[in-house]
Amino acid sequence: MAGPTAAGESQVTERTTIAQRAHYSPPWADVSIIGIAGSSGSGKSTLSQAIVQKLNLPWVVILSIDSFYKSLSPEESKKAFRNEYDFDSPAAIDFDVLVERLRDLKAGKRAEIPVYSFEKHARLERTTDIYSPHVLILEGIFALYDPRVLELMDMKIFCEADADTCLSRRIIRDVRDRGRDVEGIIKQWFAFVKPNFEKYVDPQRKVADIIVPRGVENQVAMSMVGQFIEQKLLEKSTHHRAALTELEIGAHSEPLSSKVLVLEQTKQLRGMNSIIHNIDTSNEDFIFYFNRITTLLVEQALNNIPFTSAKVETPTGNKYNGLRPQGEVSAVIVLRGGAALETGLKRVIHDCKTGRMLIQNNIRTGEPELHYLVLPKDIDKHEAVLLLDAQMSSGGSALMAVQVLVDHGVQMDRIVLVTYSGGRMGLHRLTKVFPDITAVVGNLVQDGEERWVERRYFRC
Repeated sequence: MAGPTAAGESQVTERTTIAQRAHYSPPWADVSIIGIAGSSGSGKSTLSQAIVQKLNLPWVVILSIDSFYKSLSPEESKKAFRNEYDFDSPAAIDFDVLVERLRDLKAGKRAEIPVYSFEKHARLERTTDIYSPHVLILEGIFALYDPRVLELMDMKIFCEADADTCLSRRIIRDVRDRGRDVEGIIKQWFAFVKPNFEKYVDPQRKVADIIVPRGVENQVAMSMVGQFIEQKLLEKSTHHRAALTELEIGAHSEPLSSKVLVLEQTKQLRGMNSIIHNIDTSNEDFIFYFNRITTLLVEQALNNIPFTSAKVETPTGNKYNGLRPQGEVSAVIVLRGGAALETGLKRVIHDCKTGRMLIQNNIRTGEPELHYLVLPKDIDKHEAVLLLDAQMSSGGSALMAVQVLVDHGVQMDRIVLVTYSGGRMGLHRLTKVFPDITAVVGNLVQDGEERWVERRYFRC
């Protein structure tokens, strides 16, 4: 009998891996999507922006359905410049791509959003990324049109305004932002906008949860939407903290994973640690010896990446059978503590491509939150990715940092966490959720140890 196919083996391996992993869901998984539809000029964009400003939170993102206009053929483009192309028909929107991107966001993945130029009537080559929103506001005349989009929504809003108001707003917007003339705008209004509103847009009010007349002037509706979003964010925060608590089970009764590698506590290492931990050590000596230890940590981390054979010629003309990294190695620094390991990293890989992410704990809830993210280009194709942080205690930030890399296509077995100190609970949590990653640790410390290294290193 024939053996399993490569695809079949891959599926079996994936199922086995998932079965072995503990469940962890980051706060941005299953993003809450709010749809805001209505006539052109009804105040959808203004309402969306007002909601975001009222909440004043970094995890509420607006996505315009206008980004998903289809690319035009040369003939269609000529019609568009003559104001004879129907942009107000559902056929002008690439709903397949829109649904795919929304599903990516629902799954917690990064989504590449097209950029459409109204001046050129064309989709540009560049894209923009959306990643880790807790709430997404999808606004546009067809936000509530496609059944597949409606299935993904948590709240549906329809904006309404009288036709004269809509036309005046559209004229002001298109002249100011899209470089059009008034005659062309009015021509398009009566040829396409007005008839398509009655045919395609107005029927969407039937599926709306809330109908908002007067847009941002309607404070009752604004308050309802704001309360809904705040409740959703609270639910996500509660579920996330509960998941972190559940991962504590077994932290002290089970042995650490074999993937956790603690530096051998040699006399030299213990001597340097004695200097680092001494409160009387000068700042200059602290930085000098900490850089020495971080160099050892990075070197140990590189022992756990793939190498390939390399034959080189020596200065004496002999041949040396050596090794070189199998592919590119990059690093992601968890700010700000991870920046203390950067000198050691550069001593070992002087031209290493680096990215950065900022994860901070919420003062009120203790929950880690992602505030900033820049990753090296094509990080998903790198042979290994070093994740650098000065200390790891409960593991909440490390879990989130690894999840970010996985969401951006980095395979778990290519991630190597490098940290000066780690608590047993944090290491247990991390390897339960991500059993294939490697963790290189300088010292095992008590759970809940205060983050003190970065303060000493950066003198503030």
